[in-house]
Amino acid sequence: MKKGFLRAVAATLLSCSLLTSCFTYTSVVGEGAQGNKEVTKWNHYVVYGLAPVGVSDSKLMADGATNYEVTTTQSFVNGLIAALTLGIYTPTMTTVKK
Repeated sequence: MKKGFLRAVAATLLSCSLLTSCFTYTSVVGEGAQGNKEVTKWNHYVVYGLAPVGVSDSKLMADGATNYEVTTTQSFVNGLIAALTLGIYTPTMTTVKK
C-alpha cells in the first residue's frame, strides 16, 4: 500500500514538473514594430518573482521610438535557473522590437 502511494505521488510530481510552461506577454505601443531591430534585456526577481531587483525599462530600450512591441518572456532557460535556485532567483526577459 505504501509503495503504491509513493509511486503515485512521485508520478504526480514528475508530471507536474514536466507540464510546466513558459509564459509570454506582448504589448503593442503605437502601431507596433515597423522594423526588425530588437533589444533584449533580462529582468531579475527574487522569491518566486515577487520582489523585483532589476527590471528593464521598455521606454529606454525603445530609444525614443513611438511605434514598438514589448514582449516579456520566461524562457526554458529562465525557468531552469528558477528551478535550480528553488525559486529564490527568478529571471525573465524583455524584448523590444522597433
